[in-house]
Amino acid sequence: MQDNLAIGILCVLGGGIAAQWVAWRFRLPAIVLLFTLGLIYGPGLGLLHPAAAIGQYFHPLISMAVAFIVFEGGLALDLRQWRTSGEGVLRLTAVALPINWVLGTLAAHFVGHLHWGTSWLFGAIIVVTGPTVVLPLLRHTKLRPRVAAFLRWEAIVNDPVGAILATFVMEFLLLQPSHTAGVSLAAVEIWPHLLFSTMFAIGCGIFPALLVKFLSIRDLLPEILRIPIILTLAMSMASVCNLVMEATGLMAATVFGMALANLHVVGISELRRIKESLGVIVVSCLFVILTADLHREVLERLSLPILALTFTVLFVVRPLGIFLSTIRSDLSWQERLFVGWIAPRGIVAAAVAGVAGLQLGETGDPSAALITPAVFAVIATTMLLHGFSLRPLARYLHLTLSDEPALAIMGANAWSTNLAVTVHQQGIPVMLVDTYSGALEKAARQGVPTLKAELLSEEGLESLEERPADYLIAATPDAIYNGLVCARLAPDFGRQRVFQVSPGLARLDLYRGVSRESRGKVLGEPTWNFSMIDSLFDRGWRFQSHVMTDPAQENEFPPPNTLLFMIIRKGVAIWIFSAEDEIQSEPGEGDMVILLQPPSPPAASSPAPAPAALPQG
Repeated sequence: MQDNLAIGILCVLGGGIAAQWVAWRFRLPAIVLLFTLGLIYGPGLGLLHPAAAIGQYFHPLISMAVAFIVFEGGLALDLRQWRTSGEGVLRLTAVALPINWVLGTLAAHFVGHLHWGTSWLFGAIIVVTGPTVVLPLLRHTKLRPRVAAFLRWEAIVNDPVGAILATFVMEFLLLQPSHTAGVSLAAVEIWPHLLFSTMFAIGCGIFPALLVKFLSIRDLLPEILRIPIILTLAMSMASVCNLVMEATGLMAATVFGMALANLHVVGISELRRIKESLGVIVVSCLFVILTADLHREVLERLSLPILALTFTVLFVVRPLGIFLSTIRSDLSWQERLFVGWIAPRGIVAAAVAGVAGLQLGETGDPSAALITPAVFAVIATTMLLHGFSLRPLARYLHLTLSDEPALAIMGANAWSTNLAVTVHQQGIPVMLVDTYSGALEKAARQGVPTLKAELLSEEGLESLEERPADYLIAATPDAIYNGLVCARLAPDFGRQRVFQVSPGLARLDLYRGVSRESRGKVLGEPTWNFSMIDSLFDRGWRFQSHVMTDPAQENEFPPPNTLLFMIIRKGVAIWIFSAEDEIQSEPGEGDMVILLQPPSPPAASSPAPAPAALPQG
């Protein structure tokens, strides 16, 4: 028993996280790797049989894990996004969903040869575009904010709605006509139950959010218990709602997350970061487990009608549904085409299909056995095709931001403006940020993108999300403020990608100085403080770019009396020099280096500290 448990944990958890790392390292869709891993573990090698091992608790645990995922998604739904994408989001959730349901039902009956009842259930299941698939794809693709908002809102909002719709259809199909009332009369009795369950789920999402807000502003929520209490409330409300009606727990968890995000409860940013990390683990495990639970006989039921149904859903149902629902909207044809194609299905569809196949099979419906293979065929195909085509299609339709590594420089002064202009002239995305518009004027006149915002404000963070950067240099004269910004943005950028001008040798002491957790990496050498760089600039030093042709033939690099700031490898990475880097490297052929050089001829009385070896990315 212990050996089986150890093998299961190694396969699911170890294999899932390894797949996530491989996907990140080689820019592959992680969901495709996880799905393939589950097929190998389950139907392929027969190593895992999750439902048999866990027993009757399998589906409730899956339901709670999915509730955790949609709660995380709800935290990302800020109603202020409606200012830029409100009409498109409304059409994709309120209008496209019923259209896709009807079209999916017709396709299932006339193309897949399913009975009408099973067809209605199939149509209800495939309307969802799960956040477990969409959100990881969005993290690895720099889509324009408006298009990303369309896919994010549709996935998170439609997930619980589609699950409730599928549950409603399944309850209708399971109705048994009585002697005194037919199925039609019994079906009418479901509507009050559906309405009550939905309103109850919404209330269960809003009330705990108001409670958390109430406790927070009265200092009745200790920091050590804040996140445990919030997570407990999310899971508890989802469980209670599922007792009233299956799948309403997903709606409660989504509403709870949305309410917390829009009530602006203090500490939610920390919760969001923890949830994202836990979400990666949960998504990895769920995909491996659900795919491994497929039986070979399910795969053997794949037939030409099911394959034809799959491609009809991809190339007819979804595009036609989006086209009809967005007529006379403000969406461009590129956005309509992109959203009409990208619709990967995820865990909710898989979980509902697994339960539906078992329950409908007990009614004697001959087509009930086809629900699971039909839905999983759609899931597998959409994950594969949409996962690999999202980035190329978005780039072709000009719906992505630049794939080049982007740099943000906070603090507009003489030398940081010169640095931004130098990088911008080499075709590298760079943005200069400051709270004073006058300081940004010189850079703006030379074509450098600028942002007037306070990066520690909600507005500043939202503006940075709309024009995302990969690296940050905090270059204001205030060393403490630079550290605050770096510490705040480190979880988003990565701690190895946020840099600040040296606060001074004394403040870098490992024990008595500013903690590394509370600041960014030192830009250059510890002696390169703001005053030193500013004084060199006043004496005529300027930033210059230099492309390495053949490093082996370079006489002396970097040249004497110069400061090496960064190495840029186009389309790959930006290596910003820091003495705190433990791993060092040299620029390669074709790399661009950014140097701070003295005027020509160089001033003999102004030697600068020689930089150490270069960091390796």
